[in-house]
Amino acid sequence: MSSRDTGQSGGNAFERLGHRLAGVVERWMPSPFLFAILLSYVVFAAGIAVEGAGPAEMVGFWFDGFWAFLSFAMQMTLILMTGFVIAYHPRVNALLQKLTELPRSPGQAAALVGVFSMGIAWVHWGFSLILGAIFAREMGKTAHEKGIDVHYPLLAVAGYMGLGLTWHWGLSGSAPLALATPGNDFIEAGVIDGVVPTTQTIFSSYALALTALSILFAAGMLYLLSPSPKRASPITDYVDESELADSTTDGGESPEPTPDGGTASPAERIDNSRVLGGVIALTGVAYVAYLFATDGLDALTLNVVNFGFLFAGLAIYQRPSLYRERFGEAAESAAGIILLFPFFAGIQGMMNASGLSETFAQTLLDVSTQATFPVVAWLVGSAVNLFVPSGGGEWIVLGPSIIAAAQDLGVPVGKATIAYAVGDAHTNLLNPFWALPLLAITGVKAREMFGYAVAMLLLLIPFLAAALYAVPY
Repeated sequence: MSSRDTGQSGGNAFERLGHRLAGVVERWMPSPFLFAILLSYVVFAAGIAVEGAGPAEMVGFWFDGFWAFLSFAMQMTLILMTGFVIAYHPRVNALLQKLTELPRSPGQAAALVGVFSMGIAWVHWGFSLILGAIFAREMGKTAHEKGIDVHYPLLAVAGYMGLGLTWHWGLSGSAPLALATPGNDFIEAGVIDGVVPTTQTIFSSYALALTALSILFAAGMLYLLSPSPKRASPITDYVDESELADSTTDGGESPEPTPDGGTASPAERIDNSRVLGGVIALTGVAYVAYLFATDGLDALTLNVVNFGFLFAGLAIYQRPSLYRERFGEAAESAAGIILLFPFFAGIQGMMNASGLSETFAQTLLDVSTQATFPVVAWLVGSAVNLFVPSGGGEWIVLGPSIIAAAQDLGVPVGKATIAYAVGDAHTNLLNPFWALPLLAITGVKAREMFGYAVAMLLLLIPFLAAALYAVPY
């Protein structure tokens, strides 16, 4: 299917690295669902070998874990679906198509998609996941029309960079928002005395500096990884050209209902009432504005983010029936996550109940110092995220150990939280769990894009280690 040249010579060192990794991953990487199944076996065996749990006991942990975070799973699904609905609005998509006209080279195209994805992810991870995928697709389409030799799988990776780098440091970051929520589990457990406001996490100078520097570095790496024309595979290698003539994201709003006999029924008028939809939407948006006006940035919690984007989407679409239709489309893209989330929750259940998570985290934290703690917290988040790709669920398990170790060493809780969040996002570039909606939109397979995702992961390691160590809090 790919027109990529299989030779190993030519191009810069970064291009050759991406090309070689792409070949290895495309040959060996399993599907996301099988990836989850294989990890289940690995954690099952580790729980028996390391923690001494019995096989039946591990199966029990696995079963219990399936249902442990259903409320959190619903919060994550809402974040994804509200982002999907807003991203698919025709006016938003029209703006994306204009942006695709800016690049003049393959490297510029990949860098622009990456910067866009990472910037939007800071605002809303679900919005970035969908909008980044749409932007990657539209960029591939425009490049094909203009004769720019972009490598489409690299554009897909660029559209995924928000989930692979910046989302957990931003406005929808699970760990910072969990600590900022009154009466959260950490307060109830006595791990912290009170809420940790977002001014100490998301809006700290530490987090903001890391975000800006990381976006610049990642954009440069995407530019350098861009393959030469002889190795580039355009969008037509992955999406049938007939589908590009009328992009799935180009459509306008559904028309108003056509009344029979010239008169709409009362039910049709109610379903499509812009007044009814608009009033409740503005009420929701106004309440979010009131919360920020009274509490400032400390009002930012996971529930407030979901509430705000839910009603912002309704304000954009206005008609309740149209908004409901768009949510139906969003549910289809969330299907893969709904299937895989219980399996990864089961993995988390085994790691948590058997003690594997705490053993692993504590082993690393025990060798850290005050200066190296952020780097170690990043490594902990990175490693565990491979098995439990749920930032919030993972934080529930690892958070107490990380916070306790940070307090013992005199490291601010806000700094420790952001360092962990960096790691949790970073290894999304290796785990295909959150890429499922992007794969559906772009038309690429996980094994076709994750070679370049792994290349980005490796290139980010020395940069993140240095930045986490050197940037002042």
